[in-house]
Amino acid sequence: MSSSQYDVIVAGVGAMGSAACWHLAKRGLKVLGLERFDLGHTMGSSHGLTRIIRLAYFEGSHYVPIVKRAHQLWSETGEAAGLKLLHVTGSLDLAPEGLGPVESSLKSCLDHGLEHEVLDRDEISRRFPAFQLPDGHIGLWQAGGGFVASEKAIYAHVGLAQSKGADIRTGEPMLDWQPTADGGVTVRTERGTYSAGRLVLTSGGWIADAVPALKQRVRTVRQAIGWFTTRRPELFREGAFPVFILSVEEGNFYGFPLYEHPGFKLGGPHFGREPMDPRDPDRTPSPNQVKLIRECLARYIPDAAGEPLTVKGCIYTVSPDEGFIIDAVPGVPQAVFASACSGHGFKFASAIGEILADLSTSGRSAFDLSAFSLSRFDA
Repeated sequence: MSSSQYDVIVAGVGAMGSAACWHLAKRGLKVLGLERFDLGHTMGSSHGLTRIIRLAYFEGSHYVPIVKRAHQLWSETGEAAGLKLLHVTGSLDLAPEGLGPVESSLKSCLDHGLEHEVLDRDEISRRFPAFQLPDGHIGLWQAGGGFVASEKAIYAHVGLAQSKGADIRTGEPMLDWQPTADGGVTVRTERGTYSAGRLVLTSGGWIADAVPALKQRVRTVRQAIGWFTTRRPELFREGAFPVFILSVEEGNFYGFPLYEHPGFKLGGPHFGREPMDPRDPDRTPSPNQVKLIRECLARYIPDAAGEPLTVKGCIYTVSPDEGFIIDAVPGVPQAVFASACSGHGFKFASAIGEILADLSTSGRSAFDLSAFSLSRFDA
């Protein structure tokens, strides 16, 4: 057993935690990052090559300032790491007119002066002939949207953090932690006990183990993603096809242009989420989830409705209102956390890492985080 002293300990080195390690280490702090699995593992929420980033945000205008900062940071981080992390392809929100998603995305554009276009079904088909949408569907086009190379992003953040002296330890989950009388924390693992002035908790599906106040607030669910054979791959290549979110009667689905994998990637459906225990090692999506994805492809994107090449599952950690929770542990201001990002958090990770670093060092953020407080559920 070993005992070491750090300025900050980060428990969970996935999307948010790896970014926090980088932002803390580049400020000259002595950082320990603890990850229960290998780096870039497939047991959480960040694998699968790509994650959508969109500036027009139907979940609420209050997200837009943070996602704009994340967009900037993904470019800067990629440049610093020598990797292309941000791919700008344009993004489409697709839904029946009047249902809400397109109108809410439009509101976020108008609130924040984002470049955008509202497209009718015929114009969507003209620009992107792979879509066969129902009557009444419209789309909100945002030229600045795209995707982040998710696994590369974690590697980039960790590599940059290590270059500034961060100690990253994989296969070493945090067993428990305690505040200390002097305002710091101690963290215990199977390999040792570590001390620090501050603690950052970014353990995804395991967050309620570290933050008991979340036990009745969050749930973990299984989400399905798949890559499918295309009949006309030229329709789906990067530069010809956008990222998109599609609302149809079967549910909400999301997809990407071709990237690295030869298949067309589609995930969903939103309403098809199924409860799961993160301790269950089986991440295989259910046959019903795969069936719904294939039905979506056959009906609305038929040129990508070929045989599956790869099918995977991942965990979403979901809050009651499907909004983020970014806060200090109740009664322990030296411990901050970000979790329950409810399946739409990865795009924000570069900025949330910076926010967690700010909260750990100054107790403040440049952003208004009131909408993400744990106390909002008390009412």
